[in-house]
Amino acid sequence: MTETHYDVIVLGAGPGGYLAAERLGHAGKKVLLIEEQYLGGTCLNVGCIPTKTLLAGAKNYLHAKEACQFGVDATGVTLDWGRLQDWKNQVVKGLVAGVAATEKKAGVTVVDGRGHFDGPGKVTANGVQYTSDHVIIATGSVPAMPPIPGSVDNPAVVDSTGILSLDEVPKRLVVIGGGVIGVEFASLYATLGSEVTVIEMTPEILPFMDDDMAAKLRKATTGITFELGCKVESLDGATVHYSKGEEKLSVEGDVVLMAVGRRSATQGWGAEEAGLEINRGIVVDDCMRTNLPNVWAIGDVTGRSLLAHAAYRMAEIASANILDPDAAKKGEVMRWNTVPWAVYSLPEAAGVGLTESAAKAQGRDVLVAKVPAQMSGRFIAENGFKAPGEAKILVDPKTHQVLGIHVLGAYAAEMIWGAQAVLEMELTVEDLRQVVFPHPTVSEVIREAAWAVKL
Repeated sequence: MTETHYDVIVLGAGPGGYLAAERLGHAGKKVLLIEEQYLGGTCLNVGCIPTKTLLAGAKNYLHAKEACQFGVDATGVTLDWGRLQDWKNQVVKGLVAGVAATEKKAGVTVVDGRGHFDGPGKVTANGVQYTSDHVIIATGSVPAMPPIPGSVDNPAVVDSTGILSLDEVPKRLVVIGGGVIGVEFASLYATLGSEVTVIEMTPEILPFMDDDMAAKLRKATTGITFELGCKVESLDGATVHYSKGEEKLSVEGDVVLMAVGRRSATQGWGAEEAGLEINRGIVVDDCMRTNLPNVWAIGDVTGRSLLAHAAYRMAEIASANILDPDAAKKGEVMRWNTVPWAVYSLPEAAGVGLTESAAKAQGRDVLVAKVPAQMSGRFIAENGFKAPGEAKILVDPKTHQVLGIHVLGAYAAEMIWGAQAVLEMELTVEDLRQVVFPHPTVSEVIREAAWAVKL
């Protein structure tokens, strides 16, 4: 007889869903994890992981071509796109198997199928209705596809999934959207030899970044033409027609990437019918509770922070509050202002907290200091004297609390967790100055920025 009642049902097995299931399973809860398509979700199968695997190949290719300055002769370097695709597929396959093994070890029951949320404590999958004490919604997000004339059923147009598995590196790539997805793929294919044009509606790429750092990243990329402040009007095959003010322009590509962002997947699985409150996504409080009793939502579907690591933290918070009604009093709440971001372009960038442009928009006074990455001996040794890089820090002028840290350049994403901890612990710049950074490391640029603040 099929077991149909569980302590917790998790709808969606992306980063948030599978981690919540794992945490609850190890805590002794009887957990059912329902996934329609990919164990591991978008991130693992057609998002973060395959993208970064391809970018790693591009980075190795670039470093090999530039190796002569370090005394390494790598003449005749070529790219084998097929082998790089094979490696990407191996990485994804191995990590998906790892997720499956982890869920099994935690005692989680996994059901393959489309789940339908019937209301608090009720989810149907494959014709079977399962009941539970709690339900966690983790249905994720889908690519946003704006209604641009000529884009529907256009074989030249791909989304963030299709761009991962092209048969070959396109000679010309047009990217619509200068957000994270657009910039990362533009950087990837430009490094591999494509002529890339990015068309962005706003005045600068990556609008969540500090304006001057976004501009520096844009100027540091090679092989990419950025068309800013432009509106795409229509597509004719792989030709994109757009306007800049009154000027009408067009650019011809071989492939067009639609990269205008993602939207929360709130439709088609019962959210509205069941009465879940929806705004940009499912509305949640800082403990990840929805408006329905014992129904929680985590990850992209909340519309709050469409980042895998944010989904992980939301999963941990929801799990903690399910296990312990007093968890919030012990600090298990989501602190949205300390979620870091990272862009894995070449060069990469990362940041956490307040930006200088956001502070100005709020009319808020901040102390700002920035230093070049060349303050780090290791950065120069491994990247050269001319490689782009910078660290910026923002500090409250009265309390001296660190409000934001932003890094541009190699290894930025690997060091931003430490900056997040500074904000999470509400440290002052004096506190940060007392931290001992290992030498020589690129992370020392954060220390240098802290000492550059004029109090």
